[in-house]
Amino acid sequence: MSPVAVTAVAPLAQSGPVIPNFGRGDDCIRNNGKFCLHWFLDNFDERFLPRVGEHLKMTAIAVVLGFVIAFAAALVAHRHARFKLPFANVASLFYTIPSIAFFVPITGLTLTTAEIGLIGYTLLILVRNTVTGLDGVPEEVREAARGMGFKPMHQLLRIDLPLAVPAIIAGLRVATVTTISLATIAAFITPLGLGAPIFNAIQSGANTEFVGASLLAIALALVADMAIVLLQRAVTPWARARRPST
Repeated sequence: MSPVAVTAVAPLAQSGPVIPNFGRGDDCIRNNGKFCLHWFLDNFDERFLPRVGEHLKMTAIAVVLGFVIAFAAALVAHRHARFKLPFANVASLFYTIPSIAFFVPITGLTLTTAEIGLIGYTLLILVRNTVTGLDGVPEEVREAARGMGFKPMHQLLRIDLPLAVPAIIAGLRVATVTTISLATIAAFITPLGLGAPIFNAIQSGANTEFVGASLLAIALALVADMAIVLLQRAVTPWARARRPST
């Protein structure tokens, strides 16, 4: 071999094989850190966003149906006082019994079973607050309305309900936030909502998945509560008008 060829090969032999540098990866992910932001953002669209939609759907169904049932029951109880105690007892029964275990033999491990439990938990709060709001209307206001010729239905729509709105909205806020929280437990019977990644993380020990899903549930509750507060301000403009100016 010529001296030139030896000189050309020697540096390659001394440097050794070229190994590609693929990187060590994210230390937080490899060490299963408390919360790995990069992993959360990279997997948000696939793992978390669909669960957020499912959670909102479950909450909306439970709160809307619960409100309709509770509102109708409260109107009957307000008009006929003898129904107040029975309705309150039934609402308390749904609130205290283990709803999931009670209805699973009837409706199975389905979304329907989860919704029955969530709706039942809203009834006690919504019925009590609606009845309290209607009963809290001052009697002199009702007498003035009757003196002006208001019929019972007109009095209900134009006097009682508007004055009861703050109490009704307060109950709606509590029911909504509570339902968002309780909906995570629905993953016990159906793999839907933010409870699914939470229970999956508990089984696998994935800290970021657990913390990420929990933070999203908290964020949903805060956003929902703020939205209901804005709704209350929109439907009760007279409440703002009574506030003294500073």
